[in-house]
Amino acid sequence: MGSFPSPSLSLSPSSSPDNSLSGKIRVYLAFRFREAKPNVNVSDIMIYCYDISDNSWRFVTLVPCIIENQGVKDFAMVSLGDSIYIIGGKLFHQKQDHTSEEDDSVSSSVLRYNVCTNQWSNCASMALPRYDFAYTVCENKIYVAGGKSTLNSVVGVSSAEVYDPNLDKWIHLPDMSTLRYKCVAVTWMGKIHVVGGFALKTNSDVTPHNFMAERCSVEVYDTKTRQWGLMRGMWQLDVPPNQIVVVNGKLLSSGDCLKVWKGHIEAYDLEQNIWNELEGSRLNCEHGITNNSTTIQQLYLTIAPIGNSLYFLAGYRMDGDDLPRMKSTVFKFDTSASNDGWMRFETIEEEGEKVLCSHCCVVQLS
Repeated sequence: MGSFPSPSLSLSPSSSPDNSLSGKIRVYLAFRFREAKPNVNVSDIMIYCYDISDNSWRFVTLVPCIIENQGVKDFAMVSLGDSIYIIGGKLFHQKQDHTSEEDDSVSSSVLRYNVCTNQWSNCASMALPRYDFAYTVCENKIYVAGGKSTLNSVVGVSSAEVYDPNLDKWIHLPDMSTLRYKCVAVTWMGKIHVVGGFALKTNSDVTPHNFMAERCSVEVYDTKTRQWGLMRGMWQLDVPPNQIVVVNGKLLSSGDCLKVWKGHIEAYDLEQNIWNELEGSRLNCEHGITNNSTTIQQLYLTIAPIGNSLYFLAGYRMDGDDLPRMKSTVFKFDTSASNDGWMRFETIEEEGEKVLCSHCCVVQLS
């Protein structure tokens, strides 16, 4: 698995936070601890806030239990206005031995957290329970597509739906032409792009030795015509993408699910139907960097697009201690910089090992 640079590496002469913005932008992340801690269960989903204006982290709230003593994973976390939405996922519980967990069911529930009022509320549930699905926001609505709807399923689903927050209602959309899961979605050029994942034609025989995989394909939904189209070859790997974001009209990615950091950022060229290395984005790194007899291994990497910049929020396990410890570091790449666009902010060290539950989302406070 590709690793982002160790926080022990210096990337830029400056490591000060970004004070050029208004201070009203926040990045929210959902974590749970890999192992139980005093007064904290592995099923507790914690929302943290990262403030880009001063490089500060703070715990915000716990996600309410949909069912008592159950946690949720593989869900979507989406921001819309001043709220965060927790959508779908797999419900699980910790076994009595406290060393493992067991999946229980797939959720269709939707929770909303207002970051200004610090209040949780229930929203209308999706028509279909799902996890490992694609999600994005377009025209102030939340779109979801694909994923798995049962725990034992070996293929994804083709269904899609859209949530209107003004109506608190999910509206069914036409099905995609593929069964797809572990895919990602991004709104680009006014259309919904459901990229990569493990995909099959909807009329395929899904027996192990007889199926047609739609490798490297992308489903494109036009919100005006309410029709899907299929683009072949847009994502040029069989491995699903880790995350795709948009900055100034460009599609950007740093890696896939197996190698979340390729050593550089890539931008998609629509005319050539190819991903090219973004100039100035290369950053040499190693996996398992050793520093003072302490091995540092990457735990997670998620990207927040803000203005012209990409904020890479990364977490690292620190081995060598009796108790698990980790470091959290934020890297910033300015896509508009003529040279040396990288900056690393001060690293924060803490006890315990966190698991990132969903990719981060950005909220701009009014």
